[in-house]
Amino acid sequence: MSLVRRNIIPGFAIMITLISSCSSKPDLVKEAAAIRNLLEQEQKAHFARDADLFVAEFADSMISVNRGVVKVPGLQENKERISKYFSSVQFIKWDDLADPIIRFSDDASLAYAVIQKEVILTYPDTSGKPFYDTTRFAWTSVYRKHGGEWKVECNTSTNQ
Repeated sequence: MSLVRRNIIPGFAIMITLISSCSSKPDLVKEAAAIRNLLEQEQKAHFARDADLFVAEFADSMISVNRGVVKVPGLQENKERISKYFSSVQFIKWDDLADPIIRFSDDASLAYAVIQKEVILTYPDTSGKPFYDTTRFAWTSVYRKHGGEWKVECNTSTNQ
């Protein structure tokens, strides 16, 4: 086989592969299911009071916007804060008030989910008696693909 033929055929195969990979569209149904799985994982983490499970979906430098404050805590700081919170409360309800709204960038490397929840929890009041608290929350989580897995890059939260 000539030198030209040996170089053209592999080069042509590489070019076809590149062209077909650029034109393929992301499977948004599959990606939306992956985001929904993360949302279900969040609920499991709350009821199990498992901070490790909860922060497993956070990017290393996740931005948090809450109560008018922007923070970029590290994973360890997030884990400690969430562990403290989880150990002080018992969740009774952590349910969607509406289906999450999930949207993707054109290349499906970024996504966001808009969530509305009703949360009922209990914790001891100053006299040690159980106090029941009901709150409606809404938040937006922004996700980015890291090594093929979705991670929360930013969370903006508010409560009613």
